[in-house]
Formats: sequence, C-alpha cells, structure tokens
Amino acid sequence: MTSGAAAAAGTMQAAVFTGPGRVEIAHVPRPEPGPGQVRIRLEGCGVCASNLTPWAGPDWMRFPTAPGALGHEGWGVVDALGESVTGISVGDRVAALSYHAYAEYDLAEASALVRLPESLAGKPFPGEPLGCAMNIFRRSDIRQGHTVAVIGIGFLGAILTRLATDAGARVIAISRRPFSLEMARAFGAAETISMQNHHDIIARVKDLTGGVFCDRVIEAVGKQWPLDLAAELTREGGRLIIAGYHQDGPRQVNMQLWNWRGLDVINAHERDPARYLEGMREAVSAVASGRFDPTPLYTHQFPLARLGDALDATRDRPDGFLKALVTFP
Repeated sequence: MTSGAAAAAGTMQAAVFTGPGRVEIAHVPRPEPGPGQVRIRLEGCGVCASNLTPWAGPDWMRFPTAPGALGHEGWGVVDALGESVTGISVGDRVAALSYHAYAEYDLAEASALVRLPESLAGKPFPGEPLGCAMNIFRRSDIRQGHTVAVIGIGFLGAILTRLATDAGARVIAISRRPFSLEMARAFGAAETISMQNHHDIIARVKDLTGGVFCDRVIEAVGKQWPLDLAAELTREGGRLIIAGYHQDGPRQVNMQLWNWRGLDVINAHERDPARYLEGMREAVSAVASGRFDPTPLYTHQFPLARLGDALDATRDRPDGFLKALVTFP
C-alpha cells in the first residue's frame, strides 16, 4: 500500500522492531490526538545514537516495540488537533518532542512543539538533538578567551565546535576519523588532534596550552576512554562537561585526579521537557538567523523502509558519516 492510499484508509506506515537488529514496516491505524495533543504528519526523523543499544537487543529490551518507537527527533506539519488545543493550527510546520516518530504520523502534546519559521521551509530540522546541542553549550559556560577541547566530533561535537568558536573560544577538536576532523576545521576548530594514542594526545594538548590544559572539556563520545581522557585534559578549576551518552554500563572515574584538580563536572543531559523546548527554540533562532548551518552534518538520508541501514550506519560510521535522517515522501 502506498503512503497516499494508507492515509486515505486511515492507516500509516510505522517501524516495528521485532528483535535484535530486526525492524519491519507495518501498516497500523493512524493515531488520533487526545485532549491537549496534536497529530503531526512527519517529514522526517533524525537517527539518534541512543537507539543503538536497543537495536543491539540487550536483556532489558522487549520486542516487538510499539509502532514508531525509539524515534524522537521528528519534524513535520500539524494535521489534526485534539480538544482544548490553542495557539497552534493545522498546517503549522513544527519540530516536536515526541517518541514514536519512526512512522508517518506521531502525536505530541501541544505544549511540546516549536514552530519552524518560513525561512526554514523545506529544510530538515531534527529539533531534539539541535536543542540538546544548545543546552550543552549553555551549561558549558564557554566564554571569550577560553581554550576548549571537544572530544568526539560527530553531530553534537561539530555544532559545539561552531558555537564555542563563535563565543570567542579557541577550540581543540579531538576525534578518531579524518572526516570528522575536517568537519571540525570547517566548523571553526583552531587545532585538530587524531584520537589514537592517549598519552600523545595529552602531551599535544599540554604543549598547545603551555602546560595548563583546557578551561572547558566536552566529552561527546560516551565511552570509558574518552571520559578518562577528558579529565586529563581539564585544567585545575576547569569544567568537564559530559555530553556523551553513557548507556551501555557503569563507568569508573579517576576521583583522585578530579579532586586534586578541583574540577567542576557537569552532566549535560536534560530530563525536564521545558529545558529541551528552551534549547529547541534557541536552535530555531540560531539556524534561522544564520548563526550556524547544520545542513552539512546531515550526511546520510534513508527512507523509512531502510531504517535498519540507517541504524547500522550510525553504529558503524562509514567514511563521510556524521548524522542519518529518515525522511518521508
């Protein structure tokens, strides 16, 4: 059944995860908005690295999933309103905090939408990760004259490089892949270091900073080694910002080093939806004004039927990969 025929029949296509590394496209009823909700005809959804652990099928994961589950970076057009919804209209183009966006339609609370201005018409806008980048930057408290190390240049790391550079900071970008380092330079990094040898990186940053290391270090990988490295690169009294998503098990930290250097440690992951929405609104303003352009970071696009390929690319990071989007006709 085509998308148009499905819509006419009151159904939609939605991804259902049926087991580790397995996803099927099902035809299911379109959801109907309840009081205070809106329905969004999705144009696309970003693929988040947080999906990778469920995709691998850990013991706690339950299959099959609800239709559209795991998708939470959607944007599109409001096409139906629930009771008591005000301040939003059918036809408004929005980014949303919704949670079943690997589908042609999803529901969101009317309070969980951010309107997209006409200047962004036709452009992808995965609002949740863009808002996340803005919130990480705010909590990093980066100022003019700071030296900032960004460990891990993916989608978030590249945006944070741009924001920190624009704030007047000197950014040292550290990443494994040559393509990522090229992107970091394009987004304003003053120095780039290949993430190969732990002690060589420390020695290089020590040399670049006259032995004092960095005012701010953003760890944006989500693994043990980058977390260890981040602490080593943070100066006495500096701020270590944990932006990597550490969901695959416990971590150990060198508390002796953290204590001795008097580090401020920030977990930059928000849980308050109001904070997320604040970041999303800041992202809309920043992109619409030209403060930064995320378009070069959307390196791979897939139809919904190839969501599995999108997740594999997010996991394997082939050459030239930074961010995958699933887009709809």
